[in-house]
Amino acid sequence: MGDQPHIASKFFSETGIPPGHPNLVVVLVGLPGRGKSYVAAKVSYYLNWIQIPCKVFNVGDYRRMSVSFSAAEKYTAADDRALELRRQITLQALDDMFVWFTDKRAVGILDGTNVTRAFRQRLLDRCAEKGCRVLFVESICNDDQQIIRSIQSTQSHLPDYKEKPVEAMIENYKEKVDYYRHIYQPMDPDIDCNLSFVRMVDVGRNLFANNTSGYLEMRITRFLLNLHVRPRTIYITRHGESEYNVLGKIGGDSGLSPRGQKYAARLKEFMDGEDVPNLQVWCSTLRRTIQTGALFPNLQPWKALDELDAGECDGMTYEETQRDFPEMYEAREMDKYRTRYPRGESYHDVVERLEPRLLELERVENLLIICHQAVARCLMSYFKTSHQLATELPYEEIPLHTVIKITPNPVQGCSIEVTPLGIDCVSTHRPRT
Repeated sequence: MGDQPHIASKFFSETGIPPGHPNLVVVLVGLPGRGKSYVAAKVSYYLNWIQIPCKVFNVGDYRRMSVSFSAAEKYTAADDRALELRRQITLQALDDMFVWFTDKRAVGILDGTNVTRAFRQRLLDRCAEKGCRVLFVESICNDDQQIIRSIQSTQSHLPDYKEKPVEAMIENYKEKVDYYRHIYQPMDPDIDCNLSFVRMVDVGRNLFANNTSGYLEMRITRFLLNLHVRPRTIYITRHGESEYNVLGKIGGDSGLSPRGQKYAARLKEFMDGEDVPNLQVWCSTLRRTIQTGALFPNLQPWKALDELDAGECDGMTYEETQRDFPEMYEAREMDKYRTRYPRGESYHDVVERLEPRLLELERVENLLIICHQAVARCLMSYFKTSHQLATELPYEEIPLHTVIKITPNPVQGCSIEVTPLGIDCVSTHRPRT
């Protein structure tokens, strides 16, 4: 009975990259303490979330693992040997990236300073030999306080600084910056007019793109346009318990149950207690999220936040879907991420339609999102930087009547707090079988 189940169709390849598109090497450029590692991590999280394999190759990590670490750490203009050692270590990281590219189409990020035009040309030549495209991303920071915060946050987590006082750490870092500043040749739209590069100022305050053609380059540039490091907090919650939740039915557009209505009131009390300035509130276009957010004066409904479309299974219980669509049910048990409901959606489809909202989410500051189980799972997989979407995302437990507070940190990732608000409700979680 019903349509045969089918896996979410892909106009692109299994990796989300157009067939025939070469691998892309993203080369970071800039002085130490300018947010390069933050940019690298964010781009990697984003690309993996949209099913484009991406890996960061951090040159600093390679240098710390090198037997020549002490020699490479000499930052004086007269020490050409130390400079060449650092360059060889960078080339080793690039060679490891090429090995990782074997049998896959992907994006590799080379996270280092790469401050001279001559050395960037060496990187370009080596990438050209391997048939890879190159996008340079230069990070410039003119905010002295942001630079100091970056130095303190980043270096305090590195093993070679653990036993050093903050003053010594900052002094050592300034020594590196002074050295690199003397040899730094910024990306120049006149001299480097034929290169593909993006220049970011103060991580989001200003962005300049030069010759950024190509599918992957444009996706990355669009993402970088939305980045910022201003302090902010994101809250994610599901709607209050719905009438369909109580009946064990999926999909639909039912209203809130009495307990769900209590949660709506409790949610407003909780958010008032958080006292978050300039809070935006998003919800879906379905009744249960709109009713949950009805007490917020600035509620913004978005179609992209609607629940995963159950298609012909809309309004059924899981037992009914197993009875009426046994092939689909079995396929979904095997691959819940990619299998669509008949005439409906898969989790893969939900991630694709959420992407524009995610870009907007990166741009805003304080935000409350009132959404649905599948949508919350997709969003949480991004903030948790999960790289195993197909196996982990569809089974993330997101209880009803619970608020998830996410506080992004440019260095340490996101801190996540989960707060149940004390209103009884049914459980809609179905663990992996």
